[in-house]
Amino acid sequence: MSERYLKWMDRLYLLAMAVAGVSLLVMTIVIPIGIFSRYVLNRGESWPEPIAIICMVTFTFIGAAVSYRAGSHIAVNMLTDRLPASLQYLCARLVDLLMLLISGLMFWYSFWLCVELWEQPVAEFPILTSGESYLPLPIGSAILILFVLERLLFGSQENRPIVMIGNHA
Repeated sequence: MSERYLKWMDRLYLLAMAVAGVSLLVMTIVIPIGIFSRYVLNRGESWPEPIAIICMVTFTFIGAAVSYRAGSHIAVNMLTDRLPASLQYLCARLVDLLMLLISGLMFWYSFWLCVELWEQPVAEFPILTSGESYLPLPIGSAILILFVLERLLFGSQENRPIVMIGNHA
């Protein structure tokens, strides 16, 4: 069971990394298009800004889950590094439980935000509703919940071969 779960988390990790990477790429392409259109063509387009914001939200929330699984998130270990190993382990589990709580709250509130705004159109980009534009929040939170559960059940996964892709340590 554990190996099957870890393999699914590896696939989810790669998918989430690809989605975050594509959203970052699209954002870096769309912003200069908006700037070029406004200042060179003297014609302000309405679509680049909402697309860039959606890409930024996607990159932030999906990328945060990827970063958490890879162990590359921001952490200040100055205090915990000086603790005995047993207390370090206890602090790490406490952090994981708090991450689970925060991720659960993020999922809950962002899910209901999407439900409430599902029918409200985005004025600058009418093919998308506000609820759809906020979907990366509950999706990223759900992915983060799965990665936190994985860490709680099976330990840190930052040294798995799939996570180490691109690391030259």
